[in-house]
Amino acid sequence: MTLPSWTDTKLGAKKRAALWLVTEVGEGGIFIKEDVRTAFPGLSQIDRRVRELRQHGWRIDTNREDASLGQHEQRLVAVGEPVWEEGKGSLPSTSLTETQRRELLSKDGNYCRSCGITPGAVFYGTYESAQLDIARRPVKKPDGSTSVEPVSECNKCRVGGKGLTADLPGVLAGIAKLSAMERGMLVGWIKADEREFGMVERLWADYRTLPASSRDEVREALGTP
Repeated sequence: MTLPSWTDTKLGAKKRAALWLVTEVGEGGIFIKEDVRTAFPGLSQIDRRVRELRQHGWRIDTNREDASLGQHEQRLVAVGEPVWEEGKGSLPSTSLTETQRRELLSKDGNYCRSCGITPGAVFYGTYESAQLDIARRPVKKPDGSTSVEPVSECNKCRVGGKGLTADLPGVLAGIAKLSAMERGMLVGWIKADEREFGMVERLWADYRTLPASSRDEVREALGTP
């Protein structure tokens, strides 16, 4: 099937941007914002249209997701929905009022639902303070469907959690396998909506981030083969 031309000004900016990425950059190709602006002179919102493609299943990585990319580079990893086709490319309104945002943050306990950090707290092992906002997370439902639901997340988890889908049936199935003691422990955490992680758990998390040679040193220090 022949694709429309990305130079066709009768098409919307998002459709033209998608076609430009497919035909001029290609999957695996790298581009910078200046390339986009040069291709679409005079279109002030073209960068935003490119970002919107991620909401249609397009994977466009920056150096936050791919450390091999330069600060201004982006890579078209995978083409998503063909937004240039009839009936595709539209999105329901997802904007939130400030009141709705505050209500959602309050309902989520005013902390990141992924890592538990609170606004202004310093990320463990860094000097960076956390900021909370509302992210949208796909959630797999027991009937097999998937819905997108708002959730409070910090600035680090919003980046690291991209592409993840919450698994509600998996959680429910796991609960069914718990012993009475484990179930009671979980109930307590859910009622308090809080759980403190001990030093051993923090050290385990830090250990998992170490490169192989450094993990070997830890195992040697512990006398573990």
